[in-house]
Amino acid sequence: MSKVAVVFWSGTGNTQAMAEAVEEGARKQGADVSVYGPNDFTADMVAEFDAIAFGCPSMGAEVLEETEFEPMFTAVEGSLSGKKIALFGSWGWGGGAWMTDWEARCQEDGAVLACPSAMCQEAPDDAALEECRSLGAALA
Repeated sequence: MSKVAVVFWSGTGNTQAMAEAVEEGARKQGADVSVYGPNDFTADMVAEFDAIAFGCPSMGAEVLEETEFEPMFTAVEGSLSGKKIALFGSWGWGGGAWMTDWEARCQEDGAVLACPSAMCQEAPDDAALEECRSLGAALA
C-alpha cells in the first residue's frame, strides 16, 4: 500500500474541497493517506511518503500563500528530488501563471510530477473535483 500525503492551505475553502477530492481519489486506489496543513508538515516527513500532493491557491500577484504555505514549501524543497508529487489549487484572478511557475520550481528541485496539475477558478465544479480525484489516484 502506498503512503500519500496531502499538504494544503485554503483561505476560502476552495482548495480544501480540492484536497478532499485528492484524498478520496488516492484512498479509492488503496493508498494510506495523511492530510496536513502547512504548519504540520516538515522536510523530515517527506521521506515517510511514497507521494505527496501539494495544494495552494494563487495569492496576490500569482504567488503561493506567503505566511504559512510558502515558508513550509521552501523548507521541504530540498527533500523533493526524485519524489513523486502533484500540485493543485484554485485561483480568483490572473491566468494561472502561479501554477506554471510552481511546476517549474518543482522540476528544478528534481521532483517527479506524477500527472498534470489540477486547478480551477474560484470554487471547484464537478469536473474540477473529478480532476482532483484523478490526481489523487495517480499518486496512489
